[in-house]
Amino acid sequence: MQPDTLEIDTSAPAGHQESAKRQQILDGARKVFLAQGFDAASMGEIARTAGVSKGTLYVYLDSKEQLFEAIAHEQRAAQAEGIFAFDPTDHDVKAVLTRVGRGLVKFLCRPGAMSALRTVISISERMPEIARQFYESGPMQGIATLAHYLEGEVAAGNLVIDDCEVAAAQFLESCQSTIFKRLLFNARMRQAMSALTTSLALRSARSWPPINARERI
Repeated sequence: MQPDTLEIDTSAPAGHQESAKRQQILDGARKVFLAQGFDAASMGEIARTAGVSKGTLYVYLDSKEQLFEAIAHEQRAAQAEGIFAFDPTDHDVKAVLTRVGRGLVKFLCRPGAMSALRTVISISERMPEIARQFYESGPMQGIATLAHYLEGEVAAGNLVIDDCEVAAAQFLESCQSTIFKRLLFNARMRQAMSALTTSLALRSARSWPPINARERI
């Protein structure tokens, strides 16, 4: 019992320690997955990169699949909180859409974003459940959250939209239409990322949707 007691940092609550250790493991696993891909990654290499023993690793997550699923969940949560947080009392539609568009493009352009997506695609046939969860709690949830905001604007008389779900999907696709495949396939960008992020978001928000309630989408 004594060695176990000595290993505990009594300055921090146990719950905090558990969370910090789990995050340490996820950070290590993320580095290995991005560097080697899902299939080549081993639990031993993940433990070494995370700076923990294999025994400790298995206490928290007992398979590569669970590790990858946890990382994907963490990434989706960060996207939802950072981009798709809407104030129902904010009726400046163009400003809201500009913020969403800029946030989405920045999220897609961040280092490692496409590597994670390529990994999901590569395992989707063998592990369709992980791929399905990635889509449903990521892209699909983003569409649903934006559609809900648009429905509120329709109810307030600020927009006339026949299908808010389709409109939300079309807007998000327009924001990434000229960069997504380039990023996915490591193609060369014609603009610096900072300028590209701003121009895509502003262009999409200005052209979609009309804020005059007499216009229709």
